[in-house]
Amino acid sequence: MPELFTVVPPDEALKRLFSHIRPGVGTQNVKVNLALGRITAEDTFAPADLPAFSRSTMDGYAVKAADTYGASEAIPAYLKVVGEIPMGKPAGLTLRRGQVAKVHTGGMLAEGADAVVMVENTQVVDETTIEVVRPVAPGENVLHVGDDVKKGHLLLSARHLLRPQDIGGLMGLGITEIAVSSRPRVAILSTGDELVPPDGEVTPGKVRDINTYSLSALTLQAGAIPLSFGLVGDSYDELREAAVRGMEQADMLVISAGSSVSTRDLTAQVISSLGKPGVLVHGVSIRPGKPTILASVEGKPAIGLPGNPVSALVIFDLFVVPTIYRLAGCTTPPLRPSVEARLTHNLASVTGREDYVPVKLETNPEGLLAVPIFGESNLISTMMRADGMARVPLDKGGLSAGETVTVRLF
Repeated sequence: MPELFTVVPPDEALKRLFSHIRPGVGTQNVKVNLALGRITAEDTFAPADLPAFSRSTMDGYAVKAADTYGASEAIPAYLKVVGEIPMGKPAGLTLRRGQVAKVHTGGMLAEGADAVVMVENTQVVDETTIEVVRPVAPGENVLHVGDDVKKGHLLLSARHLLRPQDIGGLMGLGITEIAVSSRPRVAILSTGDELVPPDGEVTPGKVRDINTYSLSALTLQAGAIPLSFGLVGDSYDELREAAVRGMEQADMLVISAGSSVSTRDLTAQVISSLGKPGVLVHGVSIRPGKPTILASVEGKPAIGLPGNPVSALVIFDLFVVPTIYRLAGCTTPPLRPSVEARLTHNLASVTGREDYVPVKLETNPEGLLAVPIFGESNLISTMMRADGMARVPLDKGGLSAGETVTVRLF
């Protein structure tokens, strides 16, 4: 087992874990309207052309483009209106030279028309005549059959994270069911003799369990299914029994607490006893969360988080969330939104360590400000008041007030 606090950089730690993970958690078919945030299990091809007919992209008049050549406000083209194309119905009109048909955005193009003149570039002369004051080219303001999507075109690749626009595109092509990866199941164990349930009595020396619920919420947010195994005491046998059940019932094991330097540190021992290769990293060059454990048990990831709520949340975001997407086979995980802001206070650090500090974002005439929220890593209120985490890079020995910092938004 690696030595405790033989620390490695965060990126290298995640690479080690990924190299021992066996992606794939099964597949299932789901209704497309319920598939937001799911991962596609196979390539999806367009079953039809989109649009299925030539249609206008503007309110105006369907025309033969050649009839408008040379038109201007000084010398307009006079064209005959032969009808109006109703929305949602076949055009039912064929244009001859010098004829136009009124059309609305999304309406079908009349037979013989090859362009649409915007209504802004026309003037009504009488009930059957308009003047066109600007010429159009063939295809202008028109979508032809298959211009959006052609039949047989690769619509979505396998292992793609489904977004709102993907849902709309699938529905627009009549695809109402799709194969996706099953949601990874994450077993969550919170350890410590001092913990009681949120509705339990807090006697001297006891604290209410926070991590089970905040980590479960993050698991749901990442598209996985949290499986809570309740509170586990500081006993090797009790922790190992819960960990075995967790590995049997889930695709991933997360244990909070028990990963700090202590005679009662049992997490690494328990994980190492579950299977090969066991602990891969025990110590990451990061604050908060230095004593993080990353492990693999027969292809399943197991991660030990610090017990302090802030540390647990930071490490979960940096390591567990990407691992969830990895398990689901996702090749396009969502990027964590971030902003650049100017620091209002100095942030101390040391070279070779990546720091994350909760910040509140404020705006002033000079731009966006990042106001650090200082506090110990067991203060959940620091996270509740924060808008994101300011990152101090590995190669920086701290940041000074006035410097620009990247803030990972919640």
